[in-house]
Amino acid sequence: MSDQSIKKSSLMKQEALQASSLIERQLKTNQPLVEKIAQAIKLFQPYNVMFVGRGSSDHAGTFGKYLIEIETAIPTFSAAPSVATVYNKALKLSKTLVIVVSQSGRSPDILEQTKQAKAAGALCIALVNDLSSPLVELVDWVYPLGVGQEKSVAATKSYLATIAAIIQLVAVWSASHSLIQALDQIPKLLDDAAKAPAQIKTGDLDNLVNLVVIGRGLGFAIGNEIALKMKEVCGLHAESFSSAEFLHGPATLVDKNFTLINIGINDETQVVHNQQIEALKNRGANIVNLFQVDAQVHPRIAPLAILQRFYLDIESIAVERGLDPDRPPGLKKVTQTL
Repeated sequence: MSDQSIKKSSLMKQEALQASSLIERQLKTNQPLVEKIAQAIKLFQPYNVMFVGRGSSDHAGTFGKYLIEIETAIPTFSAAPSVATVYNKALKLSKTLVIVVSQSGRSPDILEQTKQAKAAGALCIALVNDLSSPLVELVDWVYPLGVGQEKSVAATKSYLATIAAIIQLVAVWSASHSLIQALDQIPKLLDDAAKAPAQIKTGDLDNLVNLVVIGRGLGFAIGNEIALKMKEVCGLHAESFSSAEFLHGPATLVDKNFTLINIGINDETQVVHNQQIEALKNRGANIVNLFQVDAQVHPRIAPLAILQRFYLDIESIAVERGLDPDRPPGLKKVTQTL
């Protein structure tokens, strides 16, 4: 895409298309730092891992949960910051690795949760874009995302960069040779996804009131982000489910007018997930498939390509519907909560 055509597009599209080059720089620049962080984690020997974040940052934590448990077998969970700020309870985190994900590093609840974790003896790492933020002073290690200012309310490059950072950290920490090698493939993977045909089109979303996004494992993790973008960018009510969890009750809602967005990843979940999707299709569901651009790519980095293609598709759909993907009604870029 030419620079001139990018300038005429939305900020959301521009920023999504910047992701591949920014992540390539991020991974190279932070490699020596990540090796030091990984060594610190090994010396600390955490019993568990806690992610702290809100919105898209919390969704990145869900991705991190699956990846860390798959690659290291260490139990991982998301924090509930309200426990610290509203219920005034300090968690016992003396053998916990705490990974704080925040673009701005300024939300009061995230800062308070981090302070309490550090005071409790946790090893704290921040994945943060704004290095002037107060969060930087509260943690043991800072991983700079370095994607520059993100002006569109809908996060794209910052979320992709966060996922790439988590993959890099886990790859080095777990000493997974195949995953370390796969890091070099991420920039091209994102570029290929940006050039690939659209996977979801405006007609797929016509006359919808509710929408369900279905995935399994890492697919479910990015499904949370996809459902959020459906709400933010297109004003559609969308919810994300694990395909296994969806069969435990919600499947009763499925009929011929029900649309499911299926996230397909070629990993260990593929066979059982496809069986569950087929069962929903037999109930009459309309299935829209989001799939890997490169079927042979390492399955742990495949979700990045699915997200990149989705971001560009949903931006295009919003524009076709006369919506402004950069300024969703009632939202602002930095949200601060207690």
